[in-house]
Amino acid sequence: MPDTDTIDGPIDGPIDETTAVAQAEPAPIAAVGLDAAPTVLSARLVPGAHPDARRAFDLARETFVAGNRIDMGPLAASLGVDRTSVFRWVGNRDALLAEVLWSLAVPTLVQAERAAGGSAGAERVAALLTHFATDLIAAGYFRDFLRREPARALRLLTTKASPIQRRYTATAEWLVRTQLGDRPFDGAIDPPTLAYLLVRVSESFTYADLIAGEEPSPDGARTAFRHLLRVA
Repeated sequence: MPDTDTIDGPIDGPIDETTAVAQAEPAPIAAVGLDAAPTVLSARLVPGAHPDARRAFDLARETFVAGNRIDMGPLAASLGVDRTSVFRWVGNRDALLAEVLWSLAVPTLVQAERAAGGSAGAERVAALLTHFATDLIAAGYFRDFLRREPARALRLLTTKASPIQRRYTATAEWLVRTQLGDRPFDGAIDPPTLAYLLVRVSESFTYADLIAGEEPSPDGARTAFRHLLRVA
């Protein structure tokens, strides 16, 4: 039997990826990432699209939030099916983990947007991203995952090995364009480049313990965001 971490069999049945939309979140910020980087599994998780995939995903998400490792064998046993069925429904373990992680990032982004209050422009971008980084750093189940699987976490969260970084970067670019326009700082930098830099700053301070052996720092992230965005 192939290792559950590396098996990469096909997900059964074609699903039109253009149907992948934000899952029951009313705020526009919730939809940006999925619109930018849909996957076969994200399409399956649209309400009513694939009940079995949804059932497996929901159990995996509950497992993750409880601070436990998602393993395909135990997941299949809990669902009363074999592992082959679970792989057909949700893809491999990395694909499932990526969607679980993003499903938790979305409400965190929505919450950060609300916490930014009535601020606008660069101040709002800095405040929102600071709240987001702060909430990630404080989330116990998220830190458990980083400590439990550091190499996999960095690969899924900070590289193109999964859709997470592309979704986060797309969200950051949306923030830049909505708050600073298409020519930030009189055209000194373009929105995609600024968004990428903001994401890298966020990653550097949120995952500082894994990247550089330092303590994750919300204050450091706040200072860096404000400096990059020219907020006094």
